[in-house]
Amino acid sequence: MELSSPVVRTEDIYKTYWLYWRLLGVESRQPILNALDVLITIFVTFWYPIHLIAGLFFESKLGDVCKGLPITAACFFASFKFVCFRWKLQEIKEIEALLLELDQRALTEQERAYFDRNTQREANFVWKSFIVAYGLSNAAAIASVLFGKGHKLLYPAWFPYDVQATEQIYWLSVAYQIAGVSIQIVQNLANDSYPPMTFCVVAGHVRLLSMRLSRMGYEGKTAKQTVVRELVENIEDHRKLMKIVELLRSTMHLSQLGQFISSGINISITLVNILFFAENNFAMTYYGVYFVAMLLELFPCCYYGTLISVELHRLTDSIFSSNWVGMERGYCRTLLIFMQLTLAKVEIRAGGMIGIGLNAFFATIRMAYSFFTLAMSLRK
Repeated sequence: MELSSPVVRTEDIYKTYWLYWRLLGVESRQPILNALDVLITIFVTFWYPIHLIAGLFFESKLGDVCKGLPITAACFFASFKFVCFRWKLQEIKEIEALLLELDQRALTEQERAYFDRNTQREANFVWKSFIVAYGLSNAAAIASVLFGKGHKLLYPAWFPYDVQATEQIYWLSVAYQIAGVSIQIVQNLANDSYPPMTFCVVAGHVRLLSMRLSRMGYEGKTAKQTVVRELVENIEDHRKLMKIVELLRSTMHLSQLGQFISSGINISITLVNILFFAENNFAMTYYGVYFVAMLLELFPCCYYGTLISVELHRLTDSIFSSNWVGMERGYCRTLLIFMQLTLAKVEIRAGGMIGIGLNAFFATIRMAYSFFTLAMSLRK
């Protein structure tokens, strides 16, 4: 019987992710793209945050420092995360290879339908929402310069020459900032779309494993040897999922710690800028869009981080729900040991300290709200 739902293909979800890396010249054997990679590394990944940080030290007004601080922190941590993920690219490929192996285990209509209607749809929505949020943020920043008063840079920054010397030099400097931040947005798309997208896919595969576990022994007059083989295969699937979790812990260790620090700084300072330093509607729009982008940057990762823990915790119930009555003692003993293994709490931590979950997200929001109320009291 031909199944109506499409075959589970995790690689389709990651096509856009690997496109980001190719656009940045990474993972290519073509000399021209290798040269592009070197130029981006020097003039964007390293120099761009440096020229923003240096620019803050030359600002004499507190308002200008606060205006430049969010984008400076965002660019610094974007480069930091990009270097971290690039360092871990081999582990990212190992994770995808394990996910592709788990794809082959989704054989029933129920499993394929769930993955297509839930996991794949949500994972695709995640990376598309990042494109929209970051694109709007960049467009708002560019509009604030093009329609603003005077010859102002996109962001406060330091250049080794007088930016206002001539009209051509000014617009070349602005063009560098626009090009640089656009490339950093592509880097950030690679940085920030990967964790929630991967967490979503892993949570989906845990749910598929849960379906297979609860179904053991119920499929008509299945021979006991077949049920034993299904148990062994499901235990192997669980081992692969735990291997993926270990690789994710290694991959996210530093990058997500930078993410939480960056989000905390940006959310707090952006609220101050909205209250005190937004000069016109374009600036207000930019800071508003930027604030939403910061929340979007953090929430999906925390949500799906919690979802992985929840789905893994449900495996114990799924094992117990299988038809183990009447099976041999050795089978039941193995099943009991497997249940004990699934009782362990699984959590991925950023920097070994912050659990990537909704608790961390709401803690960040509470911190930002406290900062907001403090700023409101100072405004009065």
